[in-house]
Amino acid sequence: MQKLSLNQTLQQKLSPQQIQFIKLLQIPTAELESRIEEELEINPALEEGLEQEMNEKDDIYDDSSDNEYDDEYSTRDDISLDDYLNHEEYGGYKMYSDGNFPEEDREMPIATINTLQDALQQQFGYLKLNERQSVIGLQLLGSIENDGYIRRSMQAVVNDLALSQGFYTSVEEVEVVLKKIQTFDPPGIGSRNLQECLLLQLDRKNASDNYVNYAIKIIEDYFDEFSKKHFEKIQKRLGINDDQMKCVISLITKLNPKPGSVEGEDGLAQYLLPDFWIHNNNGKLEVHLNSKNAPELRISRSFAEMLDTYDKSDKSNRHIKETVTFVKQKLDAAKWFIDAIKQRQNTLQRTMNAILQYQYEFFLDGDETRLKPMILKDIALRIEMDVSTVSRVANSKAVQTEFGVYPLKYFFSEGISTEYGEDASSREVKSILKDLIDHEPKGNPLSDDKLEKLLNDKGYNIARRTVAKYREQLNIPVARLRKQL
Repeated sequence: MQKLSLNQTLQQKLSPQQIQFIKLLQIPTAELESRIEEELEINPALEEGLEQEMNEKDDIYDDSSDNEYDDEYSTRDDISLDDYLNHEEYGGYKMYSDGNFPEEDREMPIATINTLQDALQQQFGYLKLNERQSVIGLQLLGSIENDGYIRRSMQAVVNDLALSQGFYTSVEEVEVVLKKIQTFDPPGIGSRNLQECLLLQLDRKNASDNYVNYAIKIIEDYFDEFSKKHFEKIQKRLGINDDQMKCVISLITKLNPKPGSVEGEDGLAQYLLPDFWIHNNNGKLEVHLNSKNAPELRISRSFAEMLDTYDKSDKSNRHIKETVTFVKQKLDAAKWFIDAIKQRQNTLQRTMNAILQYQYEFFLDGDETRLKPMILKDIALRIEMDVSTVSRVANSKAVQTEFGVYPLKYFFSEGISTEYGEDASSREVKSILKDLIDHEPKGNPLSDDKLEKLLNDKGYNIARRTVAKYREQLNIPVARLRKQL
């Protein structure tokens, strides 16, 4: 005997517009341009340019404006996700899915640019240069070698421009443009020697930090002594104690002597293309969205007027009905796409603003010990959006700061409680852990148990197994493998 049962299920339906927004939100900036080009190709109702005022014709493509076409050929607002995925195309927007979308924890790859030159050209495009400076800048970019240095003299660059392009300039004019290029990321790019490379990186650090000022003075005034490791002589001239000297030396040795040599899997340098730029405007931090995230799109007026023309035609004609349905779908799709792009811009801006406010101290000077423990929910609550929305932004976007380019997921970390009842970022603990290991006795390195005790003494309630996990994440071997004779 068969048993009959009644099962009740709750299924959430996503509209095509919602799906379109989700898909646009999670793609990186580098892919957005090609996605827009694809939409422009498949939808004649969408055009590039500033949005036009439709005035009294705003509603000529509204589904509710004329019910005479609401038969088997017209679009349906209540279409379900399953119905949508079964169509080859709906509203001019092609949808590709693995059947399990949306997946909240899916991680999108952050866009990269394959070469150092590509990264520099991208940043060069944001400089406001006159025609002469642009010619000089392109010549300088071509002179930057793979490790990030310019080894040709400025006079040689002047000569190259004169001989190859008949462009006459001076060393002084070239150096003005070089200074602008030296603000690019990675820090130290466009240096003419190691000393200048280190100074460029130190100049981006907190000027109020005494260790930074000592480091700058060492590189500027005692670079030769520093290169020969005459640290005691430098320490005596600066009038600082042993601990201060160790901190300054540690700061300098953490700088990158070859700013262009970041190796990717294919042997080429990989650089993140930022979705945001954080600008320090006289002590006030401001977020700017990458201009590629704000394309100028509009609905084609001529295509919209087609609907008005067909509306005056023979409505009983089957061919005209099908044409009207096609026109309405394309116009709706264009409107949805523009709305989705605007919604994407708004969501990106709100998310990054919230992250900036949450991690404000870090963005002021780039000191990672100032990072607060922050989870997706913290930002979701601030911007009053779903955690999955924040996740899609964090997993596929990056931000340009004065200290480099960071993926947004860099700022999210678990919290570790301290003896004072506060939370410390796991990244802060990792930084202290690395510092302890860097300064351990080389002949008797610290075990995980000893590291646990030292961290506990500093007020961090952390277990030995967590110390081991963080050590492994930092690619630091166990104590016995770190021992040196």
